[in-house]
Amino acid sequence: MPVFDLADLPAACPPNTPWLGLDLGEKTIGVAASDASRMIASPLQLVRKVKFTQDAEAVLKLMAGRNASALVIGLPLNMDGTEGPRAQSCRAFARNLDRIRPTPVAFQDERLSTSAVERFLIDELDLTRKRRADVVDRTAAAWILQGALDRLRG
Repeated sequence: MPVFDLADLPAACPPNTPWLGLDLGEKTIGVAASDASRMIASPLQLVRKVKFTQDAEAVLKLMAGRNASALVIGLPLNMDGTEGPRAQSCRAFARNLDRIRPTPVAFQDERLSTSAVERFLIDELDLTRKRRADVVDRTAAAWILQGALDRLRG
């Protein structure tokens, strides 16, 4: 799978195609999608993890359904910027996905994205704990993807 620096990802993709953002958790994969102009990211779906092959097929099916040309995967760096086991797991997901279908990928630092989303869901939307559990991962994926889109616009 071609892994690109985020700044190089647009040149690797056909114009006017959306991207998907992924928040890879231990039990779920939060998925978000951008619009075709890559201006706005929206929460899309939550994929409950089963086995890698099934998880990858679910992501690839969502990509095909949206005609998405790339993935932006959240990279959970340590607070000091180093990569730990969770970041290595995200990189392994991308490598293993490449064996099924090569797709342009870029990683986006996701430090504190889940906490920021949790605070937003509590403070702004006043969601209960159960309701937050249903939306936090896909909302975190949208946060990650929106951060990447904003970075590209400067």
